[in-house]
Amino acid sequence: MKNKIQVITRREFIRTTTQASIAIALGTPLLAQQGKTAAKVASVVLIRHPEATSADRRVNDSVVSQMLDEAVSRLYNTKGASEAWKQLISPKDIVGIKSNVWGPLPTPKALEENIVKHVVEVGVDKKNISVDDRGIRGNKVFQNSTALINIRPMRTHHWSGVGSCLKNYIMFDSQPSKYHPDSCASLGALWHLPHVKGKTRLNFLVLLTPLFHGIGPHHWDLKYTWGYNGILVSTDPVAADTVGLKIIESYRLKYFGKEKPLWPPAKHISQADLKYKVGVSDLNKIDIIKLGWDEDILIES
Repeated sequence: MKNKIQVITRREFIRTTTQASIAIALGTPLLAQQGKTAAKVASVVLIRHPEATSADRRVNDSVVSQMLDEAVSRLYNTKGASEAWKQLISPKDIVGIKSNVWGPLPTPKALEENIVKHVVEVGVDKKNISVDDRGIRGNKVFQNSTALINIRPMRTHHWSGVGSCLKNYIMFDSQPSKYHPDSCASLGALWHLPHVKGKTRLNFLVLLTPLFHGIGPHHWDLKYTWGYNGILVSTDPVAADTVGLKIIESYRLKYFGKEKPLWPPAKHISQADLKYKVGVSDLNKIDIIKLGWDEDILIES
């Protein structure tokens, strides 16, 4: 992949090399087995590439597909993405890929296709794979799924502050509107629904051209997007959302030249950790593994 740059210090190299040895032996992502005593208890891979999108916001399919492969293989410390997917998915799995079709900023097709390709390579029958969003409750693959993959673009949101990995599961409930009060603070409860709990193998939060400011119920204005050209990958949806939120907040500060808090506040992310125990929302406990382009990265490790 062009412009492949890995930002890593000597201390990080020693630390991640040790973690990788443990992870490879256990067949798990970095830090997944370190427990509550570790300084870092969740891992998020952030990968960026300057050519992931064009100036007019078009997605470079081949570049973003390569980005996804590199991020997944790094998270699982494998030589290639195919090896990582063999740890994620079994040939006997029924796999629902929860995408997002919101018109102005949908999940890029190239990323959906990349995931499907790897799931098929593992040996899953195509009839047991489905990519869907708003039709998941009537989708037989999702109804019978044993594994879920979560992928959606990051954007500010009129009801929840931001729309990201946690909110992407709202269509699993037959009454999505019941999660709207208190700026959608209860979204973490979705991850404990019987047909959801424990099934999510991987989360992809897409920040290729994120929306960082929304006005009114339609939440959309092209001028409030920018070419960050990044993707976050994690087994922990809360950690991915926490990192994504920090990037959005940092860009808002840069753009507006002053603190401009999101309204409504994205309180569902911390609540998913503190109340619903879905994942980690403390940035100090998240190991952010940075790959690729580091210009204006907007977040520290």
